[in-house]
Amino acid sequence: MNDERLTVAEAAGAADERPPERPEQPRQPGPGQEERPERAARRRRRGPVLLTLLLLPGLVTVIGVAAFLALTGGPPSSGAEDPDADQAAEVGIDPSYVPWLRQAAATCTLLTPSLLAAQIDQLSGWSDGTDDLSGQKGIAAFTDTEWRTWGRDDDGSGKASPRDPADAIMALGRRDCSLAAEVTALRTAGEVNGDLVDLTLAAYATGPDAVSEAGRVPPTARTYLAEVRALLPRYEALDRADSGGGAGTATGVLPAAPVTPLTVTSPYGSREHPLTGVTRLHTGVDFAAPQGARVVAARRGHVVFAAYTKAYGNRVVVDHGTIEGKRLETTYSHLSSLDTAVGRTVEAGTLIGRVGSTGLSTGPHLHFEVVLDGYYTDPRPWLANGG
Repeated sequence: MNDERLTVAEAAGAADERPPERPEQPRQPGPGQEERPERAARRRRRGPVLLTLLLLPGLVTVIGVAAFLALTGGPPSSGAEDPDADQAAEVGIDPSYVPWLRQAAATCTLLTPSLLAAQIDQLSGWSDGTDDLSGQKGIAAFTDTEWRTWGRDDDGSGKASPRDPADAIMALGRRDCSLAAEVTALRTAGEVNGDLVDLTLAAYATGPDAVSEAGRVPPTARTYLAEVRALLPRYEALDRADSGGGAGTATGVLPAAPVTPLTVTSPYGSREHPLTGVTRLHTGVDFAAPQGARVVAARRGHVVFAAYTKAYGNRVVVDHGTIEGKRLETTYSHLSSLDTAVGRTVEAGTLIGRVGSTGLSTGPHLHFEVVLDGYYTDPRPWLANGG
C-alpha cells in the first residue's frame, strides 16, 4: 500500500515538473500538407495524462481494498453460513424469529423452539394481523386481557406490544411454562395422567381447571392438540442447535434399589389396567414386595411431594437435580406409610416409606417411576442392577 502511494506521488510530481507546453492554436493543415505525426501524438497524449492524475487515487484505493480482502479471506458472508438463517429458510419463517424462539423455549425444560413455532403457526399462521371478532393480536394471538398478564418489552424497544414478534414469542413461552408448572404439579399429585406436553397444550386450549376435572386431556382440547402435533415435524430443524444429544438412559445413575429384591410384576409400557380395563402407558415398573417392606430413595435428592393421592395412594416424589442438563425425578407409589416429608434431603438408600396397596392397587407392591425432563421413561436401565 505505501509503495503504491509513493508511486502515485512520484507520478504526480513528474507530471508537475514537466515544462509547460506553449499553447498552440489549433491549426488545420493546408492543402497538400499533413500534420507532423509527433505533434499529433503529443496532442493526443494530453488527455490521458490528466485522466491518469484524476483516476489513479481511486485505483489505488480499489487495489488496497482488494489486497485487504485477500488477506482477510474475502468479504463477510451474506448469511449463508448463519445456522439461524439456514434453519429459518428451511422451515419458512423470518430469521429474526429464531433466536427469540430459542430464548423463549429456554424459559422451562418442557418447551422446544419447534413446539412454540407449531403453536404460533396454528394460532396465526405467522400473520401479525388482528382478529376483529376475538380481539387477538400479533403472531401469538394475544387478547388485551392476556397481554396485560404475559406481555413485556423483551427486546427493549421501549414498548411491550403483542404486534412485536419478539415480545409475543417470549410472552407465549412464559404462558406455556406457567401452564406446564400447573399440570406438572397436578400429575405429580396423581390428579391427572398423560404426557406433559399434551397436558400443557390442553391447558392452553381449555384452561388447567378443565384438565384437572377430566384427569387427562379433555375432549374439548383434542382438536387443538392434534393440529399443533401435526405441525411439529415442520419445525424440527429449529431444535438442532439445542439438541445436545440428551441424557438418554444411563445405567447405574440410580445406585440404590428402591425395594429388595427387584422382582418385576408389570413392566414399563402399554398395558390394560387391571382395575379400570383401560389400555394406556404403564408409566413405571411394578416391583413385588410384601406389605410393610422398606422403600428407599434410589439416589440423593430432595423430596418435593409426599402425600396421599386418589390414584397412586401414598406417593413420594424425589427431585435428583439435573443429569446432563435434564431434570431427573423418581416416584414411589401405593405406599402403606410415608416416612419422609416435603423439603427433606435424602441420600441413596434413605428410608422414605413402606410397601402397601393404597390408591388404585390390587395388592402390595411398589409402583416406581423415572421422570426425565417431565417425560416418563423405563426405570430399569437407570437402576444399577437393572431390575
